Amino acid sequence: MRILVLCTGNSARSQMAEAFLRSLDPRLEVYSAGTEPAEQVNPHAVAVMEEAGIDLGNRRPKSVDGFLGKAFDTVITVCAGADRDCPAFRGPVSRRVHLGFDDPARARGSDSEVRAVFRRVRDEIFTRFRQLYDEEWKGAL
Repeated sequence: MRILVLCTGNSARSQMAEAFLRSLDPRLEVYSAGTEPAEQVNPHAVAVMEEAGIDLGNRRPKSVDGFLGKAFDTVITVCAGADRDCPAFRGPVSRRVHLGFDDPARARGSDSEVRAVFRRVRDEIFTRFRQLYDEEWKGAL
C-alpha cells in the first residue's frame, strides 16, 4: 500500500501524518511532500511528536515534484492549499482523500500557547488517520 500525504509546506501536518502512519503498520509505504516545501520541519512539530514517542528530528520537507509520475494507492491532502492544488499531481493515483486540519504554524501567542495548538492538531491527525487505517487499510493488508 503506497500512500502520499500532501500539504503546502510539508513542515508539520503532513510530516506528522506520515510518521504516524509509518508507526501504525510497517507494511504501509508512506511518503509526504509539499506543494511549496518549507526549509525545515517545524521545531514545534518535532517537539510534540517526540512527546508522542515519534522522532521527526532527521526529517526534511520534500517537494511534490519528486513524486510526480510515481504510482500511489492513496493521496491524502491535509490542508486546503494542497487540496486545491492536488489536481496538479500527475502521478497515477487510485484514490484521493482530503482530511483538513488547522495549520498549527499559524498559531500565535506564547511558546506554551503555540505548543498547545501543535498538540491539538497532532492529536486530531492521530485520531483521523487511525480511523482511516482501521476502516480501510488494516484488514486489506
